[in-house]
Amino acid sequence: MPELDRARDELKELLPQASWVKNRSIAVLLPCYNEEAAIADVIGDFRRALPSATIYVYDNNSTDRTASVALRAGAVVRTEPYQGKGNVLRRMLADIDADIYVMADGDATYDTSAAGRLIDALVTGNLDMVVGTRSGGGDTAYRRGHQWGNLFFNRVVSHLFGNKFSDILSGYRVLSRRFAKSFPVTSSGFEIETELCVHALDLKIATEEIQLPYKARPEGSESKLRTYRDGARILWTIGMLYKELKPLRFFGVCGLFMMLVSFGLGLPLIATYLETGLVPRFPTAILAACTMQLGFLSIGCGMVLDSVAQGRREAKRMRYLDLSSVAVRA
Repeated sequence: MPELDRARDELKELLPQASWVKNRSIAVLLPCYNEEAAIADVIGDFRRALPSATIYVYDNNSTDRTASVALRAGAVVRTEPYQGKGNVLRRMLADIDADIYVMADGDATYDTSAAGRLIDALVTGNLDMVVGTRSGGGDTAYRRGHQWGNLFFNRVVSHLFGNKFSDILSGYRVLSRRFAKSFPVTSSGFEIETELCVHALDLKIATEEIQLPYKARPEGSESKLRTYRDGARILWTIGMLYKELKPLRFFGVCGLFMMLVSFGLGLPLIATYLETGLVPRFPTAILAACTMQLGFLSIGCGMVLDSVAQGRREAKRMRYLDLSSVAVRA
């Protein structure tokens, strides 16, 4: 009986795969930098989870044996000289042609066995991105402050762009071809996951999150994320994306702030002039007038740039619509 139950469970796992493997090519993307300790296990686990997939490892100037270990494990190994995860993903999406892209890290922290669930959700729901959100792991999986930092960035993005994602920094996600080939990668480092989420929110692309277990790195593997430096880069990227995608709000807030400063500087001078007919502090009066002009100029720039941003949004949307949906060949 235990053998029969085990066979039934294996059959249940294989049956859903027929719906999303048929007539579709799957590429597993693993950007790597010094992941010699974990990459072979990651490749093996993805090979068992997705037997028909092609696994690509892009070595990003590793100083260990990541490339040779990945090659022996059966992956297609290529290199990317520009340092940074964003640079690697830009090259991957440009070089690799597939119907479905599985994006993960080479550090063995994600549940590779759930790749089929993510792809099945993508295909059956006619989605363009499915994010595997991280759950569990405790202090052994997260370095000090990382959980709080992730929560902070999630709230900032939700406030600025929309409340859709609960784990914007997850590196485990599945992308459709039309999402991957219409995504203009501009990030160079770990802020790439934030850019992926903001791009989906800006174009209102269909996405979904699936909670998956998260675990600690294996012994000998070290995180490449620098808490404060990369955290500052992610926050800067969020601000710059807000400026690019919502310029009227960005420059409008800046303009209103400068107007308030101008009022604060100028009102005492106006009151004195009304009482005495004199303007006693000319430098302050000039500063107040210039600040008010800058405020109006900022709002005017925001209005012009908002039209530009709308044009760029429409162009990206048209490029997205040029590509076929992942469900077309179901």
